[in-house]
Amino acid sequence: MRLEEEIQQSKFKDEYHKLGVNIIYSASWMSSLHLQVLKNFNLSVQQFNILRILNGRDPEPATVKLLTERMIDKMSNASRLVEKLKQKGLVARTSCSEDRRRVDIAITEKGKKTVDQASRILEGEIDNTLSVLTKKEAKQLNDLLDKMRD
Repeated sequence: MRLEEEIQQSKFKDEYHKLGVNIIYSASWMSSLHLQVLKNFNLSVQQFNILRILNGRDPEPATVKLLTERMIDKMSNASRLVEKLKQKGLVARTSCSEDRRRVDIAITEKGKKTVDQASRILEGEIDNTLSVLTKKEAKQLNDLLDKMRD
């Protein structure tokens, strides 16, 4: 459905303004898709992001600073998110043997299993949702979004 119909706005100042609204609307739409899947795992999008980062680094741990730098949502409080994941048994925090001020965060086996299951379902949903685009169109859209952020 066209953006104008979705948000019930018939006119925009220009195509750039429409594009800005369309990007925000589309990001919110994708976020809702993620939330629907992740609620079944009792995870927020930000918690899932941390688990994906840790799973990708496994067996190497990460610091809160590294997690913050790599997170998609830069406004998230990584320390608070890590604490919630720790309470769920999905991550473990340990003091670094070389530097006692540093705290290492690692994904647990339960965390690996959870992120693997959630990733499989989420990737299937994304494939179903975005399959209206050809691979060429998806690449073109990726390239344009990358160009916009340069």
